[in-house]
Amino acid sequence: MSAENALVTILTEKLRTDSLLLPTLPEVALRVRRTADDPEVSLATMAEVISMDPALAARMLRVANSAFLGRSIKVGTLSQAVTRIGLSQIKTIATAMAMEQLFVCQNSHIQQMMDKAWRDTVQVTSVAVACLSYYRSQQRSCKLSLDVMTLSALLHHIGLLPILTEAEKHEDVFGHPGFMRHAMVKLSPRIGLAIMKAWGFSELYQQVVAEWQVAKTSDSPDYTDFIRIATIVNKAFPEVEQQQFLMGQYIEQGLIPDADFMQEPLIAAVYQDVRSLFA
Repeated sequence: MSAENALVTILTEKLRTDSLLLPTLPEVALRVRRTADDPEVSLATMAEVISMDPALAARMLRVANSAFLGRSIKVGTLSQAVTRIGLSQIKTIATAMAMEQLFVCQNSHIQQMMDKAWRDTVQVTSVAVACLSYYRSQQRSCKLSLDVMTLSALLHHIGLLPILTEAEKHEDVFGHPGFMRHAMVKLSPRIGLAIMKAWGFSELYQQVVAEWQVAKTSDSPDYTDFIRIATIVNKAFPEVEQQQFLMGQYIEQGLIPDADFMQEPLIAAVYQDVRSLFA
């Protein structure tokens, strides 16, 4: 049995028997999500919860003062930052900021793969959010949310983490980048769906991780469409032969202006703003 088939067999069996070790959200993200879901929670309480994690508090201040929120007056306290961002977006941002902590392992070779995976995730997120921002500017009736887009893109390839974890255990067999990439494409949607269910995320996010690799367009644009655009830009969309067709469809639907859409001023500006949030 080839190394690739061996990995697929191991992970498939663990999925079937519900014995695959899935990543867990860091405690701070869970705490913020639980607090935000409380209909009685106040902004002051949320600020207190966030203040328990200095790194998250610092990131929240940076987000509140970023060009992404379009504010010129700077805030200097966590309470002001929470007020500016709002409870609904804080839940998303806290989860997004905690995601980076999951891309860590002890093996240096696998850590390089983890680092690349995180860089790719940030790149895809930045492009997807930038393209949605453009589309919203052209279609005022668009109901898609930028913060949901951000989290959807950050989660879209979460299924690769258990694959890399398994590779860490068997580096002599599973550490080759070529077949690892193939295994990620083959198994990450199923594993990602299992993670979304385990984390209690809604069907919206489950759909993203399960379908972003499928070469199709929606009659009414959804979050998955913008992730497909971003993965094509990042040369990470698995169905390479379908890329030109998809981009033509997205241009026709107005999701992007043309083939050189990354040069469009609004898209370029938002792209840089989003990337700066994860710098």
